[in-house]
Amino acid sequence: MFLLLLLRVTIFLGCGFAAKYREGGGNLSVPLQWMLGLRRLKRDAIWLELLPATNDPRADHLNIDNFQRRLREHGLGGRYCLLFQKSASDVHDLNEMRCIGMSKRELLDRLDGPNALLNLSYSIHPPLLLQFERRIFCDLDPSEIFYWMTKMEMGQSQHHEFWTIGLNVHGHDCRLPKSSLCWKTFYPLVDTQLVRRQPRPRLPKFTTIGQWYWGGSVEVNGTFPDLSKKIAFEPYLDLPKRIPEARFELAMNIKAEDSEKARLRGRGWHIVDPHRVARTPSAYRRYMAGALAEFTAIKGVDVAWRTGWLSDRAAAFLALGRPVITEDTGAEKYIPWGSGFRFVRDAREAETAVKEVLWDWARLSKEARNGAVEIFDSAENLRRILAL
Repeated sequence: MFLLLLLRVTIFLGCGFAAKYREGGGNLSVPLQWMLGLRRLKRDAIWLELLPATNDPRADHLNIDNFQRRLREHGLGGRYCLLFQKSASDVHDLNEMRCIGMSKRELLDRLDGPNALLNLSYSIHPPLLLQFERRIFCDLDPSEIFYWMTKMEMGQSQHHEFWTIGLNVHGHDCRLPKSSLCWKTFYPLVDTQLVRRQPRPRLPKFTTIGQWYWGGSVEVNGTFPDLSKKIAFEPYLDLPKRIPEARFELAMNIKAEDSEKARLRGRGWHIVDPHRVARTPSAYRRYMAGALAEFTAIKGVDVAWRTGWLSDRAAAFLALGRPVITEDTGAEKYIPWGSGFRFVRDAREAETAVKEVLWDWARLSKEARNGAVEIFDSAENLRRILAL
């Protein structure tokens, strides 16, 4: 009987960053892993996506159409309610929204029954937020979330549970702003049934995907430093010279006329457009599968504050059987040895890790896949968060 009651609870996945960025296949892949994990758990799950209207009706239409198409491609065509907000506002009032995919009447019926909201990055705000029976805050960026929670209300008083991807939030060396909330931790999610191990690629490529520049702002020691990938990668830019047998590539948003492209190419890096190679979730997975491993540097605040942050992208690389070489944010002690990670602190350690991948890829690939299944699997992490 208890199991039957659990199965009748509607799990809403609250998101406000997927539909508005139609070129970002990796961006949409984040909540997609959560939904696919909920489906594997046989939950009655609804993706609740907030999309504010812009001054460009054509772009709004394209965003809506793209979002619906991508969900249908993954068997989620009947499992979403896109909340099209008539005017952008931090006040989320259902009366000011148009429901697409699921009717407003059906949504209200679900809200009248037992339900829970997994609120990714505080995407859903009051008054709509308060209509959910069980409200779970799921933080995907601890450095920003913890900092801004000291400055303003970000759902602290309106959620029942608080979960963070910052694995080291309770570590003695963690430098995040202090919080009075009872934070629990979870690992980045990857659906290991969708993202499967792939054969060794032809090219000895090491890559990552992301934004070269960062528009966020976090105060560190009284200043607001540049915490972009541009700054984070600076100590590692000589790796192509040190290891000429490897191909180092960045799928980063850098405009064609930006002098950064020429500078990076002059240091031996290949630059590709993520909007071309990773525009959809399936293209995103194909692009990652074309690499031997991920190599990435982390924005400085996560390293300095020892947040324990790991990316969902790293989890996807692991699931594909691709080792991950990354800077340590304090997460290393929470990851068993032999799980596909090589945590580095400088260019010398990065060089050693890259060379290890080149000569022992088969073993590390197997370790990476096993690590994804054992640690980062979406269904298993969701069991913990939902206490199933």
